[in-house]
Amino acid sequence: MAHEEKKLKLYSYWRSSCSCRIRIALNLKGLEYQYIPVNLFKGEQFSPEFQKLNPIGYVPVLVDGDIVISDSFAIFMYLEEKYPQRSLLPSDLQKKALNFQAANIVCSSIQPLQNLAVLKYIEEKVSPDEKIPWAKRHIEKGFDALEKLLKDHAGRYATGDEVFMADLFLAPQLHAGIKRFNVDMAKFPLLSRLNEAYSELPHFQNAMPENQPDAPSA
Repeated sequence: MAHEEKKLKLYSYWRSSCSCRIRIALNLKGLEYQYIPVNLFKGEQFSPEFQKLNPIGYVPVLVDGDIVISDSFAIFMYLEEKYPQRSLLPSDLQKKALNFQAANIVCSSIQPLQNLAVLKYIEEKVSPDEKIPWAKRHIEKGFDALEKLLKDHAGRYATGDEVFMADLFLAPQLHAGIKRFNVDMAKFPLLSRLNEAYSELPHFQNAMPENQPDAPSA
């Protein structure tokens, strides 16, 4: 198992919330991996070498021996089946579906609308002044939906008292909403409480942007 774990490679960018999801998953499963930084700001995702790994040019990309997987949702599901230690999906079917719902709100209805490429396009084609309001509008819309979705299901964490998939997708998005986009979390008491709970988990905090090897020094 040790040999298998060491061959894992994660192509990541320090501020990428999609990459952060997978960093948390790898930490929780106790899997060692080689961190390979891809500087999205400098356009390294468009290099021929990286395009061979992921033609659409996004991080994260996981390499496990001869297997190459891109997209955080696909990587998560792969890790869950290939490395079943510390399961990150509940066995209860309804709770599993709830985790899929919450994760999909983040990865389909929030993050794509505030990623680097979209914000750059808005800055260039609309106005630099519209970039942050655009991001905040879509983040807050998603947060409002998550607050309503989880209110009758949350325990210590998003879907109960154990950490599952939804938490791995929520934590990086909450971090980005607060740190990058100054979202007023007073409107989202449940999500604020979850964010506090995640701040107490070393496996989560070690995966946060500021703790990555390619993060700019303070």
